[in-house]
Amino acid sequence: MSAMTTGNTSRADANRRRILDVALAELLRDPDASMDQIARAAGVVRRTVYGHFPSREALISTLVDDAVHALAQAHAAGREGVEDPAEALARSVLAIWHIADRYRLLVALAQRTVTMQGIRERLTPVRESCAELLRLGLEQGVFSSPLPTPALAYVHEQILFALMEAVNDGLLEAREAGRSAAVTVLTSAGVPATLAGALVGKIGG
Repeated sequence: MSAMTTGNTSRADANRRRILDVALAELLRDPDASMDQIARAAGVVRRTVYGHFPSREALISTLVDDAVHALAQAHAAGREGVEDPAEALARSVLAIWHIADRYRLLVALAQRTVTMQGIRERLTPVRESCAELLRLGLEQGVFSSPLPTPALAYVHEQILFALMEAVNDGLLEAREAGRSAAVTVLTSAGVPATLAGALVGKIGG
């Protein structure tokens, strides 16, 4: 590949990344932001935006993919090196919420353009990792639930979605949401509320 081709590819990649970063900021500011608005904010012409993303839905879908990737990394990093399943679950939820809080308005927006089934499919690796952690906790007697682990992992996923909506609707303070999410997830896995609250408080959620 020639130096000119490499340079053009690098510029195209940089343009694409800038468009995505600006689009996220614009859509969080104005969920109805058009491709024209995004192009102006990114300092490019509309044709450039459409050159990377054929539609507004494709742009939002790519932002959702980025968000899911960030959530998966946060989930893995949060539980890394932690042996106790309850602490690992709490740390992973706190780490996920730190990322999810940035994207919570995007998730609400994505539900208009990306089906919930599509969002769930993207989250499958995170959900499977959560189910494995829950299975370990159930085997050790740390958790207790009448649900099979895959179903309980779905419940935890929906708890996080519901809390994002609660923050969006002004029903829950954003600064309290991470701790609330971790405690709620732990209690839904059978951890007594007092112990769950103490554990999350110790972690610093």
